[in-house]
Amino acid sequence: MSGPELEFHRPDGPWRSPAGAGPGVEECVLAEDPVNSRRTALVRWAPGTDTTPAGTARHDVWEEVYLVEGSLCDVTLDRTFTAGMYACRPPGMPHGPWVSRDGVTMLVITYP
Repeated sequence: MSGPELEFHRPDGPWRSPAGAGPGVEECVLAEDPVNSRRTALVRWAPGTDTTPAGTARHDVWEEVYLVEGSLCDVTLDRTFTAGMYACRPPGMPHGPWVSRDGVTMLVITYP
């Protein structure tokens, strides 16, 4: 596995809106290897963020998500997920759309 060599430190941003993200979504990239499509980021959604207009999501990469704080509701499943919960999604797995009433912060790891 390749990526930057980073010892323990406090991530200090910057927080940016990722390409294609809807309003209220920001990320802080912790580590990235664009050559091998690997990425680790903190992703936060402001209270009231709603991805319903974008519909169901699918990715071409593996995606692992750990909810650090807050909660989000999967509209399709009519189920709310809270801090401490984890998801592992293979490429092409449908998920969402989502609504986060009170906001959420997630650790998101993607890889081929």
